[in-house]
Amino acid sequence: MKTTKLIGLLFIAITLAFTTTNSVAKEKSELLFGSVAMDIPAVMHKRLKPLTQYLSKALGRPVSLKLSPNMGAAIKEVADKNVTLAYLTPVAYLKAHKKGNAKIVVKTVTKGKASFQLMIVVKKDSPIKTVADLKGKTFAFGDKRALLQRATVVGAGIKMEDFSEYKFIGHYDNIARAVNNGDFDAGILKDTKAFKWEEKGLRILAASPDLPPYNITANGDVSDELLAQLKKAFLALDPKNPEHLKVIKAVAKKYTGFAATNDAEYDVVRELIKPFNK
Repeated sequence: MKTTKLIGLLFIAITLAFTTTNSVAKEKSELLFGSVAMDIPAVMHKRLKPLTQYLSKALGRPVSLKLSPNMGAAIKEVADKNVTLAYLTPVAYLKAHKKGNAKIVVKTVTKGKASFQLMIVVKKDSPIKTVADLKGKTFAFGDKRALLQRATVVGAGIKMEDFSEYKFIGHYDNIARAVNNGDFDAGILKDTKAFKWEEKGLRILAASPDLPPYNITANGDVSDELLAQLKKAFLALDPKNPEHLKVIKAVAKKYTGFAATNDAEYDVVRELIKPFNK
């Protein structure tokens, strides 16, 4: 009887030891970092590698990149919990949140500003004075996958079918040059690009509300404890620290850090894209 009891106690002790070891191992296991495909994989790897190295040190556990070939795949990866966290657009975050209860971690800061606007532009000497005047005109968009661009235009009061023609021509610089050259009557630019081109012959016709920018998103299974650790690590990146600034600038040269945010801040984007979700 004593032998049986001893064996039982030994079994319990081994089980507890294994469970504890397994739990510790899980806490220190590798985190996978995904991203929307803003550049070719080699470029995205170069941009995000310093950030994953920083996070590995800050969290005391390995953080590795698992990049996606396109935005749809990036959303699916974090929604399906195949990556721990990801660098996403505002719309990509909302889709991942809806599909897999993804959690917002932090948002990016550009030149000290933690929001941005999209702006409809025309040539400075264009006869177009209001958004209503765009009816029957030609319009230049950037990436077809950038839903927020179309949502901003529709939100400003003109339907896509109201244009005589619209095209997706890639980068914001392409749009600015095309409108300035008269290839299109109007186009849409990010605020920083629109301000720059005001000095080169373009005029801002209308602007979106302040919008939350690119962000870091965690998957829905990330614990509150790990989420807090992630937030702390990102918010600790100090642009006044040369080493930290290298990490921040590697992600995007225009960035100056990360800021706290929450899901409610993305409601303005939810409203803008609502017509496209029907």
